[in-house]
This record gives sequence, C-alpha cells and structure tokens, in this order.
Amino acid sequence: MLAGNPTYVPPVDDFQSIATVTVGSGGAANVEFTSIPGTYTHLQVRFLAQGGAVGLNVQMNGNTSSDYVSHILYGTGSAVSAQGGGGESYIPCGRIPTATYFGVGVIDLLDYQNTNKYKTLRSLSGNDQNGSGAVWYFSGLYQSTTAISSLKFFSTTGNLSQYSHFALYGIKGVA
Repeated sequence: MLAGNPTYVPPVDDFQSIATVTVGSGGAANVEFTSIPGTYTHLQVRFLAQGGAVGLNVQMNGNTSSDYVSHILYGTGSAVSAQGGGGESYIPCGRIPTATYFGVGVIDLLDYQNTNKYKTLRSLSGNDQNGSGAVWYFSGLYQSTTAISSLKFFSTTGNLSQYSHFALYGIKGVA
C-alpha cells in the first residue's frame, strides 16, 4: 500500500466466531463454552463483564484440581504490582468491576488442541471507573496435555451480572 506496494488483506476465514453468551436477567454463576471444535490452532475469548467480585477466572475441561499456574501484572496509573501462584484450581484471566462499570478483556488460549504440551493462556483486561480504573495482564498454564474442549468462566465470589457478554473465536494457523 505504501510506496506502491499492494494492499494486504488477511483472509476472512482465518478468524471465526464459534459462540457467544450474554448473561440474562438475574445474572449467572458462570459462562461455559462446551464442545469446542478442534479445527483451529488457537482460541480467543473477548469479554465485557461485571460481577459480584473483581476476579474473573477460567477452568478448562471441567478440571477443578490444582493443575493451574498463573502470573499477574497490573497498574492503576499511580501504582504497579505483580504476583504469581501455582497449584491453583483455576487461572485468573480478567478483572471486572463490582457495580456501575464494566470491564473488558481479550484472552488468547494458544495451541489448545496440541496433545504434546501443556496449554498456555494470556489475557489483557481493564476497566475505567470514571478515572480510577486499572489495566491487568495475566498469563497462565494448564498443566495438562489433553486437548481443550470446554472453558468455564466465573467470578471469584459472586455472579456475573446481567449483560455480561463473552464471545469465543477460533483462529486458524498459517498453512
């Protein structure tokens, strides 16, 4: 495009919508994607959510054992912090406000069908609460070589609020 080069337009079928969920009246304890097809290289989840607590977490394949490890970096504009943990029963993957405001995020689950390695996740999320928001970066490890067929998202201590929205996409690899 610049200097006479041709315009590059990525193929539209490399990034495909698999499913979406919008939480209804009264909220929901969790949002779950099941029977995820194995026809993609990576998965991406985009969310806009609010809940009864600030932590958004994910479990894979219904596994509630201590097979998860995570790292968290965050900043508020005036402070930064980091933490990590292992032997957890879920991976923290987002921060969502408890009232009035919604948080947003993008979660990438890499090589979710590869049965020769553990699964990794990265997430960027944040919120603005009229000038007092924060930005969060999460990375996580699911210590299993089993292909991922389901994802369950839930708030740490409360329900996900009405209108919280989750969209699952499949990303095809380079041929």
